[in-house]
Amino acid sequence: MLKNRVTSFVPPQFSRPDSEEIRRQPGDVNFPWFALRVRSRHENTVAAILGGKGYEWFVPLYKSRRLWSDRIKEIQLSLIPGYVFCRFDPQHRFPILTTPGVVSVVGIGKCPIPIDDAEIAAIQAAVRSGFPSRPWPFLQIGQRVRVEHGPLCGLEGILLYVKGQRRLVLSVTLLQRSVAVEVDDAWVVPTPQQDRVCTERHV
Repeated sequence: MLKNRVTSFVPPQFSRPDSEEIRRQPGDVNFPWFALRVRSRHENTVAAILGGKGYEWFVPLYKSRRLWSDRIKEIQLSLIPGYVFCRFDPQHRFPILTTPGVVSVVGIGKCPIPIDDAEIAAIQAAVRSGFPSRPWPFLQIGQRVRVEHGPLCGLEGILLYVKGQRRLVLSVTLLQRSVAVEVDDAWVVPTPQQDRVCTERHV
């Protein structure tokens, strides 16, 4: 269990790529995922540069409707703003740290800490499902459930009820960030050895 404070490293900056959520590059699949802290609104820029260097990256996006002076516009925003996930060899991280827009690699002291593969896979599955999703406060309470039907089959997370809608909350523990995706109540079952009552939220 990590008791030290999560800290980072340091470098420079830049501007914009395609908004595709996942870009796979050959040769990186055996390395773990790490979280890169990036400059505000530079997630796509950093991802494009990393892709050009041959790295596999992941920027989870969601659609948000914003009111402009004369119309409502739908835009894509990061589900975990300020971070880009990337596979790389931590022993050879200099090309990552010198990428414009990258602020640091999340870790403890000078040691980068990998993200759990299962947590990244769960958020990737939620993004690919096309179901409405949004950033959510980090949670460690509530009933843990498993999805047994539909496109999210096999995922586990925390079930919440928000204004009558069921949301499955998926978390990146190291960053203490969560994502909530809407699910059908009939799709989920409690995970074994869980008897806590579902968390009720009224917002």
